[in-house]
Order: sequence, then structure tokens, then C-alpha cells
Amino acid sequence: MSSKIRVLISDSTNPWFNLAVEDAIFRTMSPHQQVLFLWRNDNTVVIGRAQNPWKECNTLKMEQDGITLARRQSGGGAVFHDLGNTNFTFMAGKPDYNKTISTDIVLTALKKLGIHGKATGRNDLVVEDTEGERKFSGSAYRETMDRGFHHGTLLLSADLTRLANYLNPDKKKLAAKGITSVRSRVTNLNQIVTNIDHQMVCDAIIETFCDYYHEQAKIEHISPQAVPELTGFTETFAKFSRWDWNFGNTPQFTHTIDERFTWGGIELHLDVNKGVITEVKLFTDSLELMPLELLEQRLLNLPYNATAINTAIDNLAIEYPQYNDVLMDIAYWLQNTIN
Repeated sequence: MSSKIRVLISDSTNPWFNLAVEDAIFRTMSPHQQVLFLWRNDNTVVIGRAQNPWKECNTLKMEQDGITLARRQSGGGAVFHDLGNTNFTFMAGKPDYNKTISTDIVLTALKKLGIHGKATGRNDLVVEDTEGERKFSGSAYRETMDRGFHHGTLLLSADLTRLANYLNPDKKKLAAKGITSVRSRVTNLNQIVTNIDHQMVCDAIIETFCDYYHEQAKIEHISPQAVPELTGFTETFAKFSRWDWNFGNTPQFTHTIDERFTWGGIELHLDVNKGVITEVKLFTDSLELMPLELLEQRLLNLPYNATAINTAIDNLAIEYPQYNDVLMDIAYWLQNTIN
């Protein structure tokens, strides 16, 4: 294997696995190497490190459709991945780390396939059509004191309808801190090269990467059955798989929701920090206040998700069966409002 460059391809489509591999390679790589990692995820929404999934995504529809949420280490916005995407990561030690070089490698590789793209803005790649520029790639970056990486996704034949479904959040009244995604007009590269696929793009990027550094590299395939020696990988994979990281690692926000039932109306204010409900305030014109006051107490310090909230309400209904009808109304409402 070349001492100067390294090329790895993931055969897994599990986003938590791929992000853990990326992180482990980045932490353990030689600062004197240039590393290319190619991968793709299936049925996934990936959010930036400082993003709020409840604000960025339709989390309820994601759960209904079996879409995985994955939070990455880098900043930037939310993206939908399916098998019509190809993801790339370029890593290097400083001072050799250079985002312009990796962008040029991707654009040169695509040019070999007949796609004439260009870089625009802070992190987008676009092509021109009769209606103007259309985005086919977005990128994000991460740097430490002695190294950096540039990673991004290429839309080859992604289901853009599903992309719109999951990246258009419910109309929640969220007052949230953190980074908000900027939506762009997007296109698939199969609109230009009809037979383009993941393998074709990977081959072109690898060839261009090796040509740029005038070296050849033995391609290393990674899968859950063939994980190379990567210090800390198991712990990192466990971290990226947990609710605490993907949902719980969210900046503080407030969610205000309201609904009217046959027995009265509710306005519910929830303060959420790191995915946990830290303050609850409930207003109502209901004549029967006891079940609502009990609910207010039980919601405090719960994880902000439908499962935990439904369990708490079910327990409350068992303890106070005389309030069952009211509590079940609220449980159904919150199950379809909070996820």
C-alpha cells in the first residue's frame, strides 16, 4: 500500500457505521497521508452537528417510513441519503489539507464522465440547465489542530420526492437555536448521464485522486464483517447509534403546541435541552384541571419523544382511571405531534 495515499470504500449502507468509520479513520490516520473514503447510506437523513432534527426534518414521517436519523461530526445542513447518492470524504494532515484540491478532484472526475459542474457559494457543486443553476452536491468540513476533512454527497439518481418529504418539517412552533438548512434547487446527475451509478463515480474519483498524487493505492473495502484495526471504532459506532447523540445532542429549544378537544382546549409549552423536557407550562380552559396538572408534572424531565411521553401518560391513566378519556385524547394528540 502506498505510504502517501490511502483509499477506502465502505460496503455498508448503515449511516452510523459509515460515520463511525469516517471518524475513526480521521482520528487514527497518519498526518502524512492523503485519505479518500467513499461510501453511501440508505434511507437516511443526516444532520449537521449543531442542528435540531425536530426543526429540520419531518421526524414523524421518518419514523413511519423507517428512515434513520444520523448526526455527523461536521457542521452544515440536513441531507437525505438513499442508494442514489455517492458520498466522499477527503482527509489530510496540515498543512496539506486543502478543500480546493478535493473539490477539483471531484469536478475533474465528473468531467471525465461528461458532467461539467462548478463550485459555487461556500460548499455547493452545481450544473447549469435552461432554468439556471441546479445543485447536485453539498459539502461540510471538520478541522482539528493538525488535520482536516472535507466530505459531501453527490446526487446521482436519488429519489427527490422522498428528499422533499423528509426535509420539510411539520409546521411546529419551534423557537430553536442552532444551524438551519438552506434549501436549494437540486437535480440528479442521471439527467445528464443517464447510466451513471455509484461504481462508475467511485472509479472516476479514485482514478483522479491517484493521478493527482501520482501514486497508486490498494483499495481497502470496509464492512461490518471486515473492519480494519481502528482505535476507538466500537465506542464511536455505539455513540453514533444512540438516541442521545442523534436526537439528544440538540441545542436548547422551545416547542409550543395547541389543540382543542370536546372537553376544552390546551396550549402546551415545552422547554427542551439536550433532548430532555426541562420545563412544562400548560394552559387550558377545561373545567377538569386535575388530569392536566398531573400531566404537567409527569412530562418534566422526560426525553422529548413520543415513546417516553406515551408511556408516562399510560402510567398516569392506570393510576387515575377516572381521567382515562382525557388522557387518551392527549396521548393520541402528542403521538402525532411529537416524535
